[in-house]
Amino acid sequence: MPGRLPLVEQLDVLRSVLSRNEVLTDVLTRAAALELPDWYLTAGCLFQTVWNVVTDRPPTAGIKDYDLFYFDDADLSWEAEDAVIKAGRKVFAGLPAEVEIRNEARVHLWYEQKFGVPCPPHGSTEAAIDSFAATTCCLGVRLNPDGGWRVYAPHGLSDVFGLVLRPNPVLAPREVYEAKAACWQATWPELTVLPWPERCGR
Repeated sequence: MPGRLPLVEQLDVLRSVLSRNEVLTDVLTRAAALELPDWYLTAGCLFQTVWNVVTDRPPTAGIKDYDLFYFDDADLSWEAEDAVIKAGRKVFAGLPAEVEIRNEARVHLWYEQKFGVPCPPHGSTEAAIDSFAATTCCLGVRLNPDGGWRVYAPHGLSDVFGLVLRPNPVLAPREVYEAKAACWQATWPELTVLPWPERCGR
């Protein structure tokens, strides 16, 4: 049970588990070459790889895309973000998966239209990761220049290893959490989905 190990040992297990997903490690290596500010590979590709390994599935099973976040508040135009996306298409060409690149400094410009609630401007990529609908999703990894891994996991790793989906009612509305939970549980029925806290309403 990796979730019961000391945190430093959990980090070692995390790297070992994620390294079994060769697409993920390839994305990390190629992403580092882009030299994006404050970048992380984040969300589903990470925790779903762990779920797959823990439940004896192929490491890439059920993973739809690989989310690459960065933070650049010097230019909030769509044109600037689109230029990075286009550069990314060249870097990630040939991969058997889609890599979705987003500038988290721009999220507040479109979030309300998509999800129905306002989003204050994020101050960093870490702040954006903090706002995911489930604490289990709040996970980011990037390669340091020396080849080491930088792991951002504000809620720890125990739930990730334990296949526990826990709501994070700080930004995303209840319906987003419940829709994602239902979708993920259909693919990984071993998940334990904790309910949205009633005191938080929608």
